[in-house]
Amino acid sequence: MTIIQGIILGSLQGVAEFLPVSSSGHLAVAQNLFGLDDLPLLFDVFLHIATLAAVILYFRHQVWELLCAFGRWITRRPLSAGIHGTSGLTRTDEAGRRTVIAIIFATIVTGAIGVIVEKKLPELPIKAVCAGFIVTAVILIVSSLVEKKSAKSDVPESRGISWQQSLVIGFAQGVGTLPGISRSGSTIAGGLFCGVNRADAGEFSFIVSIPAIIGAFVLELKDIGNVSSAVGAAPVIAGCAAAFAVGYASLSWLMRLIRRGKLQWFACYLIPAGILGMLFLK
Repeated sequence: MTIIQGIILGSLQGVAEFLPVSSSGHLAVAQNLFGLDDLPLLFDVFLHIATLAAVILYFRHQVWELLCAFGRWITRRPLSAGIHGTSGLTRTDEAGRRTVIAIIFATIVTGAIGVIVEKKLPELPIKAVCAGFIVTAVILIVSSLVEKKSAKSDVPESRGISWQQSLVIGFAQGVGTLPGISRSGSTIAGGLFCGVNRADAGEFSFIVSIPAIIGAFVLELKDIGNVSSAVGAAPVIAGCAAAFAVGYASLSWLMRLIRRGKLQWFACYLIPAGILGMLFLK
């Protein structure tokens, strides 16, 4: 792999990780076009770690509030009724604690599905990955219709994500581990389906990805030697830098779109992309 290819793949990861278009699916298509189908999975995980850093930076205040709420929870300190963050997920200690519990439940469900997918599902052909783009488009359209019908976007306050809602969101995030299915799109849709308002669904979608990405990185560390031999340090570093920079910009833009309820727009890209991929890629 060249440095230019690393930058292209990193930039693609930065865009596709946050926009609901499936980063794993687009990386698979790009690697197919570049003739890099034998890249170790850990390279993709490195790019995910770079975009994870963008998530932590963007949501640094919410992440800090959640860590504080978790610390007060495990040390059995009393709840504070004061307002902390500007997000419904961390508005009070009670909301923060509920969100921490929701993250734990969602991560368990996602991890279970991820293990099943890795062990039971063979590597998907590129045409199946492209078909996943169309599935993602359908998810976005249906979730938009459900959200508008329920009018949950008009709810001004939130007490965090309930553990019942977290099970649905965790399942949706697990489905998003399939190549071609957008993790962010399916997770946000899962939140909308179970009555979470769109702003909280968007924030929770990315915050709950933090433990999932870290877990995937730890599981793939055994292949770190393959990355250095098959890819080289320079393309990995260049790709990660591009993924972080482009990812932060994409995340900022996407959060504005989520608050405006415009995620279904991406179906206009995903459906033609999926059809063209199934027709022409091998």
